[in-house]
Amino acid sequence: MTDLSPFPATTGGTASQQGSTTPTGVQSTAELRRRRLLVVALNVVTWLLLNGAAWSILGTGGWTPVDVVLALAFAIATPWTVLGFWNALIGLWLLHRDGNAMAEVAPFAVAGNVPTSLAIRTAVFMTLRNEDPERAIGRLAIVKESIDATGEGGQFDYFILSDTNRPEIAEREEKAAAAFASLAGEGRVVYRRRTDNAGFKAGNVRDFLDRWGSRYELMLPLDADSLMAGATIVKHVRMMQAHPRIGILQSLVVGMPSASAFARIFQFGMRQGMRAYTMGQAWWVGDCGPFWGHNALVRIRPFMEDCHLPVLGGSPPLGGHILSHDQVEATFMRRAGYEVRVLPVEEGSWEENPPTILEFSRRDVRWCQGNMQYVKLLDQPGLKPISRFQLVWAILMFVGVPAWTLMIALSPFLAWHGPSREAFPVGFAATVYVVFFLMYLMPKIAGFADVLMSDGGTARYGGRLRFLTAAATELVFSFLLGALTSFRITVFMIGLAFGKSVVWGGQQRDAMALTWREAWDAFWPQMAFGLVVFGLLWGASPAAALWSLPLTAGFLVAVPFAVITASPRLGRLFVATRFCGIPEEFAMPDEIARARAS
Repeated sequence: MTDLSPFPATTGGTASQQGSTTPTGVQSTAELRRRRLLVVALNVVTWLLLNGAAWSILGTGGWTPVDVVLALAFAIATPWTVLGFWNALIGLWLLHRDGNAMAEVAPFAVAGNVPTSLAIRTAVFMTLRNEDPERAIGRLAIVKESIDATGEGGQFDYFILSDTNRPEIAEREEKAAAAFASLAGEGRVVYRRRTDNAGFKAGNVRDFLDRWGSRYELMLPLDADSLMAGATIVKHVRMMQAHPRIGILQSLVVGMPSASAFARIFQFGMRQGMRAYTMGQAWWVGDCGPFWGHNALVRIRPFMEDCHLPVLGGSPPLGGHILSHDQVEATFMRRAGYEVRVLPVEEGSWEENPPTILEFSRRDVRWCQGNMQYVKLLDQPGLKPISRFQLVWAILMFVGVPAWTLMIALSPFLAWHGPSREAFPVGFAATVYVVFFLMYLMPKIAGFADVLMSDGGTARYGGRLRFLTAAATELVFSFLLGALTSFRITVFMIGLAFGKSVVWGGQQRDAMALTWREAWDAFWPQMAFGLVVFGLLWGASPAAALWSLPLTAGFLVAVPFAVITASPRLGRLFVATRFCGIPEEFAMPDEIARARAS
């Protein structure tokens, strides 16, 4: 086939070629190095300025031990915010400046538009563990039908890989899989259920590779809530076919229309933030991109040979099998000489988000434990510097959370024992406070700006007024949600230090209600924490208490927030009015329409 990318596609090339370009030959390593140095410089300078300002405020009137703790906590908590700020700003600049941003970010992608027949075989598989089998396997059937409609269906086979350990669900799985297989045709669908669930999802995938991996060039892992358009899958396979040194091609996964008020508000905000953020990140990460474990094409041979996960020394929670395996596999794939790429385009790749704050928090703590295991992988030999940085970054994402909680907990001490009001730099402190929150919100702000600046952007969301109202709602929602999840993660990380570990099970994906009792049992500690902090702040300075509301309001309303956002009645109202609707709700793709009808 003809490769239309700026550099010729290779399978490795000469040593000099490999040194001057990425493994595919489509991007200059010198250019990527310049971008990375720029991003490092921007982040370091911004972090120093932000922390310098905070330290000058904390040091007013002399340093106390509490001031020192707060300064250290702020230093630990802010890197994630700073990088998010620059990723989003760079992404917004790329999206709206003159020039072809995709040519700079994903020069390999042009190969997907060349109408070449597929010559390589792909295994599409779905991993299940105690999920609703009819729902999940129905999604896989829709993916198959969509691929078949492209005319390239003969190059794909389908696997249902089960780790289900509940007999009543296993029986339903077998029936649903048999029905799918009978419709798909002989030999096109394989159902396998493991009785030994060693290694969790990663072990499930490894078992698939050992049994069937040699038959295929690529695999497409899907979760139980995944859905992809056949045209998108075929386009991505063409990219992988044209560039055999791409080891992983991750699609940008976005939320599906939901009946849950919580999920609708959450994914409305994620939809805006992801586009600019991922574009900016891909610009400098380049060939060392992310892998989210699903809705991504993976080249099987190097994955089998070079991405085998080690069993970590020691006992759980940090020892044993790796829970958050995806990013580790990405770093190993890049170490093996293959590129890991993300395609920052919203195109035919969907998932469902948790329907309640309770399910959302459960997912977060699973990720937390998995990411903290990366501490034991930082000394892995041969990792690329950017790959090693991504492991560190995944750790810092959760380490920064208890640092924020600690700062909130200690804020009343400053109000009661800090410098006098006459000595305290109120104006400067307020400015730093506002600047920090603008930086914290930049992924959302950049996403909203992108929609507003794009031709027909708000029309995709039902019009400008509807979009702006939903955006304002989501901003408030994000502050309230952030408080609840940060406290839950902080408590969980304390538990990790004492050996607490998560239990891996199925996820609730359908809209559901939370009773007041369920919400109270789950979130009364957050409310108690918030009432103590806010009460102490109010006693020292009502003005300080009011300024704290962006950080403390989520604690104060934790229980009603959980109940109201899980309300089926509110969800039905949102659906009826299309409030916080995403583009797929106003122009629904066939795949989503079929999934909703099933």
